[in-house]
Amino acid sequence: MSNTILIITNHRKGRSPAQRFRFEQYIDFLEANNFKITFSNILSEEDDHFLYQKGKYLKKALIAKNAREIRNQDAKRMNKFDIIFIHREALLTASTYFEKEFAKSSAKVVFDFDDAIWLPNFSSGNKALQLLKNPSKTEAIISSADMVFAGNDYLANYASAFCENVKVIPTTIDTTHHKREKQNTSNRVCIGWTGTETTRNYLEMIKPIFQKLTSKYGDKIYFKVICDQPWSAEGIELKNEKWDKEKEIEQLEEIDIGVMPLTDDQWSRGKCGFKGLQYMAMESATIMSPVGVNKQIINHGENGYLASTDEDWFEQLSSLIENKELRLQIGKAGRDTVIKKYSVSSTKDLYLKYLNEIID
Repeated sequence: MSNTILIITNHRKGRSPAQRFRFEQYIDFLEANNFKITFSNILSEEDDHFLYQKGKYLKKALIAKNAREIRNQDAKRMNKFDIIFIHREALLTASTYFEKEFAKSSAKVVFDFDDAIWLPNFSSGNKALQLLKNPSKTEAIISSADMVFAGNDYLANYASAFCENVKVIPTTIDTTHHKREKQNTSNRVCIGWTGTETTRNYLEMIKPIFQKLTSKYGDKIYFKVICDQPWSAEGIELKNEKWDKEKEIEQLEEIDIGVMPLTDDQWSRGKCGFKGLQYMAMESATIMSPVGVNKQIINHGENGYLASTDEDWFEQLSSLIENKELRLQIGKAGRDTVIKKYSVSSTKDLYLKYLNEIID
């Protein structure tokens, strides 16, 4: 008889990078190992169109009403499952009602998170609704869980204050999917970044570096941003591409050097290095800010670079622009690191072990 898991999450399958790289890519493996998965999301493709726009308050109220109805149905069937797996939260509002209801069930509750979600962080389209949210609810959700999957040590340390059973599960890459089939066909060096509108502002930190590099190298280099919304920067040659799931590997293959700038603050320290891991898996030479888990992922000068200052960014980017062999060497070492420590293949058995452990 199969063990059963009800996955409580916001987005439909394949929609959210956090979901894809935290748990969705383990579903086939779990199902092959005696688990039956039921997926329950509260947002449809149509909802996505309205949720992150400014205004649209009537539509957003209807989305919230529908979400509660979905979770009410989940609460009615919660005792039919061995595990209720909650990714981040049951509802987008301040409520912890359903997490507390799930904790009363016969199922074991596993809570999974990959950001410092106990801190305020709002999309530009929903700042007016921030009073309806309560980031500190994370404490209550963790307290009601039987096990917590945290994306890194920083998050695990926070969770350990509220739950005794905390496991570090890194955000991982499926290296059978994320793999380079060809190098950038241009004879010019592409410096690239990928992410969402909510993280795009980090690029502002190194915009002056991009402009300085353009002054030095001219048309030998160009810049690429893969994002749901375009970025702009005067004085550089910039190629904006909207992220496309069907073409994401092709989009990433063009990048010779991947960058992940971050500010050093509580929110950034909670990040799991996902952008950098994507570049590394694709054998793109990677430069990251030395913030949080990035310092564990990168061995400076071996599998990538850590850049703290403007001078660091400029010097390290210059070295990689000028030396193709170095780019290829660093890129290969980066992929090796991902395969060994941050891949689905390296983590899946541990993931399965913890889930079996909680229901034994």
